[in-house]
Amino acid sequence: MTLKQLDGIMFAQMVISGANYLATNAKMVDALNVFPVPDGDTGTNMSLSMTSGANEVKKQINNHIGKMAQAFSKGLLMGARGNSGVILSQLFRGFAKAIEGKETINGIEFAQAIEAGVQTAYKAVMKPVEGTILTVAKDAGKKAMQVASKNFNIDQIMEETLKEAKASLNRTPELLPVLKEVGVVDSGGQGLVVIYEGFLAALKGEETQIIEADVSIDELVKIEHHKSAQSHLSTDEIKYGYCTEFMVLFEKDKLERNPFSEKTFREELSKHGDSLLVVADDEIARVHIHSEHPGNVLNFAQKFGSLTKIKIDNMREQHRSILETEEKQKAPLVNNEQKKEKEYGIVAVAMGSGIAQLFKSLGVHAIVEGGQTMNPSIEDFVQAIKDVHAKKVIILPNNKNIIMAATQASSVVDEDVIVIPTKTVPQGLTSLLAFNPSSNLEENEKTMTKALEKVKTGQITFAIRDTVIDGLEINKGHFMGILDGKIVVTHENQIEAAKQLLNKMITDDDEIITILQGEDANTNDVKELTNYLEEHYEDLEIETHNGGQPLYPFIFAVE
Repeated sequence: MTLKQLDGIMFAQMVISGANYLATNAKMVDALNVFPVPDGDTGTNMSLSMTSGANEVKKQINNHIGKMAQAFSKGLLMGARGNSGVILSQLFRGFAKAIEGKETINGIEFAQAIEAGVQTAYKAVMKPVEGTILTVAKDAGKKAMQVASKNFNIDQIMEETLKEAKASLNRTPELLPVLKEVGVVDSGGQGLVVIYEGFLAALKGEETQIIEADVSIDELVKIEHHKSAQSHLSTDEIKYGYCTEFMVLFEKDKLERNPFSEKTFREELSKHGDSLLVVADDEIARVHIHSEHPGNVLNFAQKFGSLTKIKIDNMREQHRSILETEEKQKAPLVNNEQKKEKEYGIVAVAMGSGIAQLFKSLGVHAIVEGGQTMNPSIEDFVQAIKDVHAKKVIILPNNKNIIMAATQASSVVDEDVIVIPTKTVPQGLTSLLAFNPSSNLEENEKTMTKALEKVKTGQITFAIRDTVIDGLEINKGHFMGILDGKIVVTHENQIEAAKQLLNKMITDDDEIITILQGEDANTNDVKELTNYLEEHYEDLEIETHNGGQPLYPFIFAVE
């Protein structure tokens, strides 16, 4: 097949093929995670993210590649899960920006879009680490630019890009010693290679079977509709009757006369209705609002550029059917007009009913279910932020692989949101104790982040394969003790592994230890550990809680 121009239809086939390839190989990608713990979810996260992007594309397939890329980017962003999913969304956000407005693209433009995606992804990561998906994307992007300059066709460019991506993936162990020690390549990089394999298969005309998503991923707009349907108003009582959606394409001459400020733009639009969502960057602003006079909204927005993707629905006509749908889902929400907005709202990620209840007892307003093996999406955080109904929101991710998704969510809502970079449940609990409702958001961010230095986290889990890490030989089925993210002990007996881990955690300066009992531990196990601590560390204050967390029989917090 010789392809000199790429249109929206073919791009959609590439996206669907890439999603299918990744879904088929997700478990293989999961298995490449360096730590031999049962939480290898890179493939799963990337697959869920790709499926979200593919679903968005399938809703509006047309021949315009710029529109297709935008749809893909939007779906990816809202379905992004974990660091790998967020980075993937940024790769194709940059890709989409590079070709926005184009009906078709040639080989040079295709390569430039791939390279633009790499630049966007690197900017999204505070401290890029080489030997990861970023490196694979970067090397592949450079190769795409090189071969495109030789007037190669798009299918040839994709083929050479894939070859370099595979070569770069094979080099990742040379850049990250831990990969070399364990004998694997980077899992995120492998996921990207699989996606590119799907892209090339579509370009070669190989059959791609459309798969159905395992999860339902709604758009931001649907979240707002969900809340309106729960208001229990009669149709005649709907104050703002028109759901208005559109995109503003910024124009230089108009911006010279009317400089754009996202904050001011939101404030002005808020005067015209409710359920307002604005997502903006240097080139576009995407708007959703419920308004009684959509013409006034459009007239104001047109001061900054040209309008496109305009969609206006009469919600009074839709109200009865929407309400019936939401009642079937049995998810009633409190009418925001009847609920006083709080000054502060706190959102925490937790897995296990006991841990969730512990967070709630310390003042958390909303729990996002997630953690190991199940990283919540950006949309999950957006919904939680809305649900707490507060002017200022603090998010505690409590897992290093969830921080990026929480951060991305904070950038697409109107509320003032900060993300405290908590990587473990103990860090989340300690940070929460430092919260001061009388302080402003900036002061709380400083004190809550500073508090993370005061706690050490220990975790007991089991190995899912034989491996060697940092010179420590680990056998499949044995238990491992992890101290602040590093495997430090291993033993065939769960309690013995826990005792050895505690010995490495506790020092003479420590005063308190908290034991969170998981679903795979019992009260006798907790009693044995408590007796051990009382015998060997008599000055230590001991607290125990039934956390109910999966995968980790014990989580320890030492302060």
